[in-house]
This record gives sequence, structure tokens and C-alpha cells, in this order.
Amino acid sequence: MLLTLYIENVAVIEKCSIDFESGLNVLTGETGAGKSIIIDAIHAIMGQRTSREIIRTGAGSAFVSAVFDDVSDAVTAKLRDLGFEPEEELMIQRTLSASGKSSCKINGRPATVSMLRELAPGLINIHGQHESYALFSPETHIDYIDSYGGLTGEREAYHDAYKQYIILQKKLNEADSDDSARLSEIDLLSYQTQELFDADVQIGEEEALESERRYLMNFEKLSDLLHRAHELLSGEDVSGCELVDMAANAMQSAASYSEEYEQVSNDLTDVYYNLRDCAETISDALDNLESDPERLEEIEERLDLLSRLERKYNCSADDLPALAERMQRRLEELQNYDRNRDKLIADCKAAKEQAERLAASLSRKRHAAATDFAAKVQAEMCFLNMPNVEIVPQFEDSALSPKGMDKMELLISANPGETPRPVAKIASGGELSRMMLAIKTVLAGTDTVDTLIFDEVDTGISGSAAEKVGLKLREVSRGSQVLCVTHQAQIAALADHHYLIKKQVGQGRTFTEVTLLDHEGRVSELARIIGGVNITEAAVSHAEDMLRHHH
Repeated sequence: MLLTLYIENVAVIEKCSIDFESGLNVLTGETGAGKSIIIDAIHAIMGQRTSREIIRTGAGSAFVSAVFDDVSDAVTAKLRDLGFEPEEELMIQRTLSASGKSSCKINGRPATVSMLRELAPGLINIHGQHESYALFSPETHIDYIDSYGGLTGEREAYHDAYKQYIILQKKLNEADSDDSARLSEIDLLSYQTQELFDADVQIGEEEALESERRYLMNFEKLSDLLHRAHELLSGEDVSGCELVDMAANAMQSAASYSEEYEQVSNDLTDVYYNLRDCAETISDALDNLESDPERLEEIEERLDLLSRLERKYNCSADDLPALAERMQRRLEELQNYDRNRDKLIADCKAAKEQAERLAASLSRKRHAAATDFAAKVQAEMCFLNMPNVEIVPQFEDSALSPKGMDKMELLISANPGETPRPVAKIASGGELSRMMLAIKTVLAGTDTVDTLIFDEVDTGISGSAAEKVGLKLREVSRGSQVLCVTHQAQIAALADHHYLIKKQVGQGRTFTEVTLLDHEGRVSELARIIGGVNITEAAVSHAEDMLRHHH
């Protein structure tokens, strides 16, 4: 679960550290106090795209960090996949600079934004208005059914089979393409493979030829340099070897008078023998030095051929042998068209039948799970003050697709006698929020995410409906940590922990603070939500009653 959220220089928040607890955590405050900024900061930690505009005016950068504990096995496995060794606690940090750059860390080690995005689904699930409106897209409904029915593994197995079928189908379509195009490709590949195999390019050949050419082109310079070096080491006049030998003998004599010169004498003797070896090596090189104009011409012609092939096939000389092999395989496929096509047809048919079997099995289980799921969502919505609601799963057969052979949509009727229709056509904002909360409640047993965040789940509701939403949030919080941003006293009164987001102005700047309220603080905040600016005794008394009733 989320233990600590630290925010620095994000919008009106200069510095703020919030320690969250298990159970239902509620955040309240006046409009504009900064509740949405808390959610924006969590989005940043989850690796979501974040605008530079959130950086506090005058600051060069913004910083957000989050600490989690008791992370799921799935998150632990993902950490290892990403190259991080799991620790007792998980710390994620993200810095946003005014220049537009972003830096991230996981447990103190450098990470990328994409890594945060990969970890996020197992850590936090944020439900806000955007997620509610996702109900308008029927293609998302089948995901709820698969999650509820525990069908994720079967869906992945189907998807693997479907991908294999699509790959084979694509190859078959290519094989069935226009005959004239196939014959043209055969002609072209026949010429190209012959050209490449005739060239017989070897890996490393170009580099070796360049080296040999460099040697032959600089023969005169090499000869002069070798003669000069040999003359200096072993010339008829006083040579380098002789000078060092004389110095070694002198130091050897000196060592007979003082042992401190013995090491220098030995070192000079070693240098003398090394120089003698060098002189002999240079002498051998001079004996073997040959000029070969004909070989140089051969090398130039070979390098010219390699250069032309590199330009023609747009690859390096070392890649030409592999290219020739690939072309040869493709040529053989085209030349053995009929035989390959028959096998491809058989493989494609088998892959399709396998995908259809898995899709049919998945479909049967979906139908059973959908009926049960819809009934439970309907029951939850009835509890949330929608007693006449009806939820109906509507299935249509479809061609094989990435999600199977089903098109499924949850239809809703909010009033008696109304025909169930698509969510987008009849649901209001309040009904959307309650439907999504009902779905989250039903899925709570299958959700592996430890922290659920509900932002403005109370949109469009009040009174007893708001209280029931609060009761449902508290129920969900018994299995997962829940954070809820709300404007409703009925929901706030049900919280296990209540945080006040308060905006203050000082020295011409705006500051936001987040405070965990004690009992008296909660009474005062509930009274403010109930009564507005002027807090009456009646509002305070009502707030006391609400807290006493629920705790």
C-alpha cells in the first residue's frame, strides 16, 4: 500500500509530506485548495505524461516521491524483470525540470518513465471521471468480465494462438499474391543471389584488404623508416645498442664499489638485450619488405567491388554474406511455391482451428461469468440508491479478434419499463460514478492492486446516496487501501483517516498544507462541508452525530 507521498514545488504545494494508513483515507478541502494537485502528483509517480505547467512558479523543478510497502508478488516480479532487486519498501521518485526533462529513480537507482508506467498497474488504480467515461466504450466491458471470471490466463493463451494464426494468414496472403509479381521477384533474387555468391565476400575481408593496401601504398615510406631505425640501433658508427651496452658496463663497474648501482646496471643490461631483439626484428622486416604493384591493383579492384555492393544493397561488406543467405532462402520459398503453399494452408488452417477452439471455450465461460457479474453489479447499484436499475450483458458473435470471438456490452435501464440501452445513451454523471463504484466493488476480490484512489466519485449525488457510496467505499477498503477525494460530508464521516487540504496566502504567495485531522478537526471540517462559510451550532452538532454514528 501507499505509505508516504512527498510533494515539492508542484503548483501551489511548496513542500508537503502525507503519511497514509490502511483502510479508507478521505481528503477534503475547499475548492481550489489543491486536491486535484495530489492526484496529479500521483499520476506523475505512475509515469503519466505531465506538463511543465505544474511546476510551482519561480521554482526550477518539481519533485514527487512515493513509498510503498507489502507490494504484491506481481510487482516484485516486475521489479526483477526491470533489473531492480526488491527491498522491504519500494520508493519511486520523479523530478520534473522547467526545461522539460524528467528523471526517475526506483529504490535510489536511475530508472525511466516507461519503467514507472510498467510498475504502476500493480501499485495504484485511480478511478476518476475519465475512468467513468470509459464505460461509454463497450470494448472495455469485456475486460471486466474476464477479470471477474478469472479468465486472464485463458485470454492470453487465446491471444497467443490468434497471433500465430494472423502471422500464418499474412504469409499465405503474400504467397497468393499476383503471379507476375512472384516471377519478377524470382528473376530479381536469382540475379542478386548469383551476384553475391559469385562475389564470395568474407567477413572481415574489407578491413584486411584496407590494411594490406595501406602497407603497399606506403612501401617507400616504410622502407625509409625501417632503414632509419635499423641504422640508429645497429649502424656502423656508434649505435644505440652499443651506447646502452657501454652504459651498462660502466654501471656494472660502479656497482662493484656501491651496491646501490647494481639495479641500474641490471636494468641497462635488460634494455640492451631488448634493443638487440628489436634490431633483429627490424632487420628481418627489411629482408621481407617487398613492393607488389600487381597485388595493389588487385586489392583496389576488390575494394571497388565491395564498395559497389555495399551501396547497391545498403549494408556493410560484413553483412553481405548473411544477406545472400536470406535472399537464397526467400528464392527457394518462391521457387517451391506450390509445395510451401500447401503446407502453409495446412498450418494456417490448424492455427485458425486452435484459435477458434480457445475462443469458443473463452466465450462459454464469459457468458456464464457475465450473467453473474451483471447481477452483482445490479445489486450493488440498488444499494447505491438506484433500486430500479437493470444491468444486462449483451453478446454478439464476431470474427476472431485480439479479444476473442465475442462483442459484449453492458446495457443499463435506470427506470422501470425502460428497455436496457447502451451506457453512453442514458447514464448521467452520478449514475456513471455509482456504476463504476459498483463494478470496482464486485471486482475487489479479483483486483491485485493494493491502493485504489477514487477522485470525485460523489459527482452528481448527495444525501442518502452519498452515504451509501461512503459505506461501499469503506467496504472496499477492508480489502484494499482506499484514498478518496470528496466534497460530501456523508462520505468523509465514514473515513478511517481524514486529511484536510487547506490553502493559505502568505508574503504574496499561495501555499497548500495537508493535515491529518483529529476528532475535533474532523468535526470542524464536516461542519464546514455541511454549513459552508458560516458554521452554525446545528452544523457542529450534526457533524458530531455523523461521526458518533459511524465510529
